[in-house]
Amino acid sequence: PALGLFLFTIARDPLRIIILIAGAFFWLVSLLLSSLIWFISVKASDPQDERLQKGLLIFGVMFSVLLQEAFRFLYYKLLRKAIEGLVALSEDGCSPISIQQMAYVAGVGFGLMSGAFSMVNLLADALGPGTVGIHGDSQLYFLTSAFMTMVLIFLHTFWGILFFHGCEHRRWWEIVAVIVMHLAVSGSTFFNPLYVGSLVPSYLLMATAAAWAYLLSGGSAQNLRRFLLCKS
Repeated sequence: PALGLFLFTIARDPLRIIILIAGAFFWLVSLLLSSLIWFISVKASDPQDERLQKGLLIFGVMFSVLLQEAFRFLYYKLLRKAIEGLVALSEDGCSPISIQQMAYVAGVGFGLMSGAFSMVNLLADALGPGTVGIHGDSQLYFLTSAFMTMVLIFLHTFWGILFFHGCEHRRWWEIVAVIVMHLAVSGSTFFNPLYVGSLVPSYLLMATAAAWAYLLSGGSAQNLRRFLLCKS
C-alpha cells in the first residue's frame, strides 16, 4: 500500500519527489538525535539494572516521538518559505503545489523512512541467531510487525495533513492531538508480545486520523460515494 501511494500520487511529479526525500531526511535526523541521546543515557547508567534500562527505553521512545514532531514543525516552516519562493518565481503568481499537497507528500516521506527503518530491524532479527518462537515466543512476530509498519506509514501520512493544517490555521489543538496519538501508538508497542494490545488501538487511531484528514482536505461523504461508484 505504501508503495502504491508513492507510485500513483508522487512518482510522476519531480517537485513532490524532492519534498518527499526532504521529509524523509528530516525524520532521519530526528531519529539520529534521539538515538544518540538514548545511547548516551544507556552508557551512563547501570546495565545490570533492568528496571532502569526499561525506564530508559520508555524515555527514549517518548523523546523520539516528541523530537519527530518538532522536526515536522521545522519542516512545515521550511515548506512555508518554499511556497513563498515558488510564488515569487511563477509567472501567474500561484504556487505549483498547495500546502495541503505538501503536507500529504511530507507525511508520506516521514512514513516511508519510518517504515524503512522498521524493515531493517526486522531483517536484522530474521538473520539470526536463533529462530523466532523457539523459546515459546509468538510465531506471528514478523507478520504483526509488518502490519505495524504499514499502520505507522499511513499514520505519518495522516498526521502530516493534520499537523500542517493545525499550523496553517493556528489550530494548536490539532497539533496536540497528533502528538497525543503518536505517543499513544508508540506507547502501545510496549504491550507486545500481546499484539492485540498494540495493533487494534493503532488501527482504530489510523481510521480516526484518516477520516479526520480526509475531511480537513476538503473531502465529503458525497465525494467518497462518487469515488467508490466510479462516478465523475
